[in-house]
This record gives sequence, C-alpha cells and structure tokens, in this order.
Amino acid sequence: MARDHYSGLIAFVTVAREGSFTRAAAVLGVSQSALSHTIRTLEESLNLRLLTRTTRSVSPTEAGEQLYRNISTQIAEIDAQVQALSQFREKPSGTIRITATDYAIRTLLWPKVAKFLKEYPDITVELFNEYALADIAAQRYDAGVRFGEQLAQDMIAVRIGPDERFALVATPDYLEAHPAPHTPDDLMKHRCINLRLPTHGGLYAWEFARDGGREVKVRVNGPLIFNGIYEVLEACVAGFGLCYVPESMVLPYLADGRLVRVMEEWCPRWSGYHLYYPSRRQPSHAMSLLIDALRYQPSDDPKEP
Repeated sequence: MARDHYSGLIAFVTVAREGSFTRAAAVLGVSQSALSHTIRTLEESLNLRLLTRTTRSVSPTEAGEQLYRNISTQIAEIDAQVQALSQFREKPSGTIRITATDYAIRTLLWPKVAKFLKEYPDITVELFNEYALADIAAQRYDAGVRFGEQLAQDMIAVRIGPDERFALVATPDYLEAHPAPHTPDDLMKHRCINLRLPTHGGLYAWEFARDGGREVKVRVNGPLIFNGIYEVLEACVAGFGLCYVPESMVLPYLADGRLVRVMEEWCPRWSGYHLYYPSRRQPSHAMSLLIDALRYQPSDDPKEP
C-alpha cells in the first residue's frame, strides 16, 4: 500500500461512518473540498468507487462497505495505541471520546468529569449524547456507557453508578381523569409518552417485574414520541399522559406533588450503569485516569428523601 493511502483511508472511514462529507470534514478538521480531493485520490489510486454520492447523502458502495468492515476497527486500534503513548509525557494528555445517553451524561459523567478536568487540564473529554448501542471500536469511541445487562461479552465493564430503578408517573389531573393502572395490562388503556430508540428504529418497551418474578415488557401507545428522556418527562409534567423514567429524575416532582407514582411494586431495580471498552484495547494513560475517577463507590449513592 502506498504510504499516502493511510490518510485517504482515515478520510474514507470517517465519511462512511458519518454518512456526510460535511460532518466528516468537521470531525477531521479539514475543508469539504480538501476531503473530497482526498477521497477522489484514494478511489483513483485503487481504481474503485468507494462511495456513492447523492445531493442528500453519502453511502459506501459494495467495495466500500467491505473495505469499511475490514479496516475501521484496525484504524481505531492504531489511534488507541498512539493515545497510549501519552503515559510517557510529564502531564497526561489526549482526547477521550465517550458515547452515553443524556441521562447518564448529566447524572453520572458530567459531575465527575468536571472535577477530573480541573485536575488534568491537558486532557480533552468528548461526551456524545446518543441512545443507539454504538459499535465503539468502529465508530472510534474510546468507551461507552450502558446498563450492565446490555454489555457484550468481549467488553471490559467498570461500574460507574448504583442500581437504577424506574418510576411510572403522571400528573394528579391526569389520574383524576383516568383511573390509575394497577398491572402492566392496564397500560393499554392509557395515554403513554414513548421514547424512540434509534438502534432498531423502534419504541422502548416498558419493562416491569413483581416480587422477583419474570420480566414483563409492554409496548404502550400514546399521543407523543420523543428521542430523549428529558422531553418525555417534560411532556408528562405538562399532563399529556404517563411516563416511565429513571426514579431520580422524578423525585423533586413527587416531593412537591406535581407528579404521582403508580404501580411502584412493579418497578424493580436494574443493574446500574457501566463504562465499557474493548477487552483487546489497552487504555491510554489518560483513559486509565478517567476510569478511576468515574469508578462507582457506595458513597456515591444518592440519599433517599
């Protein structure tokens, strides 16, 4: 492979991952024209069309798809190894990219990252808010944050939060107009506010269990669908129906009476959030420091009201 192919391959992988020359150029810190020239040069040298371009989107050709599958993980591994060299610097430095939901970012990551960056100002942390179960190696993330039961076996997982419990809530006015549900089946008669998950394009199925019994999943219906949990809660507070969200989000609303909890006995605790990264990847010095800063301690548990 010609030496100048490597920069072209990085450009190609970035465009294929982002699905856009505009976004890829921003990620790489180059102009769109320079990026287009790099891709065109790579295609000419390989005598293959790697990307199909339209006025609205960019997608890999069959050859491009095969190339992306074969090299995206390897490029991510090279990046990780380069980042690992930061341990030999006097001050830890480098960029750490983490994918997580907005709830995990606000409640678990940001409070500790804010303190961490004051201690290590030469480290940059990028927090990406997304609900998709991202392929962190292919998408060049250093780590992701998800519930414990969602983690693949080839991942190293570090617990960063306590067990989580969800709460089913609605406004007093809504429950006055609609009899409160007592079982998951009752939810089919109610207006429920849904959360859309991008990974499969479907709606989040509300998960319940009672007295250690089997898990029950319910796909509810209602007037509103959001792709963010905070918007779901806001719509619930506005009286548009029931919502099922992390318990810590609704405690202030329960305390002042703006929301009422129902079916509490059906809402068990689930395995808490974990930071995960590929077991085959040696974390950089900066990443190791951040892992230690995020690691869950029992003293981190919120106090019950």
